[in-house]
Amino acid sequence: MAQRAQLDHTVINVQFEMDRAEGLFGDLGFALTERGYHSLGSVNHLMMFGTDYLELIGLPPGVENPRADIAQSPLGINGLVFKTPDVDATFAHLQALDMAGDPPKAFTRPVKLPDGEADASFRTVAVRPGIFPGGRVYYCEHGTPELVWRPEWQSHGNGALAMPEFVVASTAHEQEAENFARLLHSDVGGVDDCRSVALADGQISVMTPAAYGERYGALASPMAGRSSIFGAVVLRTGGLDKVRGVLANMAAPVPNMDEADRVVLRQPAFDSVLEFVI
Repeated sequence: MAQRAQLDHTVINVQFEMDRAEGLFGDLGFALTERGYHSLGSVNHLMMFGTDYLELIGLPPGVENPRADIAQSPLGINGLVFKTPDVDATFAHLQALDMAGDPPKAFTRPVKLPDGEADASFRTVAVRPGIFPGGRVYYCEHGTPELVWRPEWQSHGNGALAMPEFVVASTAHEQEAENFARLLHSDVGGVDDCRSVALADGQISVMTPAAYGERYGALASPMAGRSSIFGAVVLRTGGLDKVRGVLANMAAPVPNMDEADRVVLRQPAFDSVLEFVI
């Protein structure tokens, strides 16, 4: 079996509300990078961890030719991205699986550093829409990882260190788990109502809507007639006291659930469930 895939980043779509999203996720204790401006026309902020990151993606207000994959997607968690050292080889893999979307594309964004500005470069290739109805699934080849993973951006007030699990709720969870396993050179484990697909450094949990609702209760994102949703990002911490402190000091706390081994919160403005674990 080929080497298992490694998570690169997850994406929260904020459409045209990046100013609001920047403030709200900062209030949750994340240290956000400065706003990035992609050569494709999108804008972003990153929340960097050890080997992966959480991205806010959006569009400048009034943009004439917005990216349809952002403008026409719902707010919330809508992107799951894996690392690749060779995006062309990955495209061939997608073609062999009959999962290929458009050919690879290249883009850049300027990064401000203490000694000047440099262009971070990327090449990406995506799975064809519809294979994973919950959102966009794609691969990223970093041409300049040293401009993305920098120590000054990797410390967060809420204690987040990494993303060991990504949660999907699906009315066809068995098939969706099998599709992820084929894509990622992995296999399917777990139990009947919650299948797990192993990654090099974590897992994707694909569960029935009922199991998803049981796990997150009132904080669960609504299916809203969709067959599949990207339901939660799980964040590993060194301890839960930091995120508890952030929630306790918020002027207007977000809906949350505090248990012995986890703290779950939901940012309702952008329909994002975040589960902090040890």
